[in-house]
Amino acid sequence: MTKAELVGVIAKTACITKDKAGKALDAFQDAITKELKKGGRLALVGFGTFSVTKRKAREGRNPQTGKTIKIPAKKVVKFKAGKDLAGKVK
Repeated sequence: MTKAELVGVIAKTACITKDKAGKALDAFQDAITKELKKGGRLALVGFGTFSVTKRKAREGRNPQTGKTIKIPAKKVVKFKAGKDLAGKVK
């Protein structure tokens, strides 16, 4: 599903215009981004939890040459599905 398709579904389900649904989705994305940027986490009960974890620096291999390369440490976004969502997907 693309973002445009998601906006269409939200608009139809909530009985609002696609423009308003798009703005609501953008606001939701901005709120998640701001919270994760400051190192927080966002929990939506029943749906899931967004959080940030740190990955340590490590060594890897270039698959083309086989040479060892250094992979720097970085922060990654993690999503853990809630019980309700996980149960519905099964």
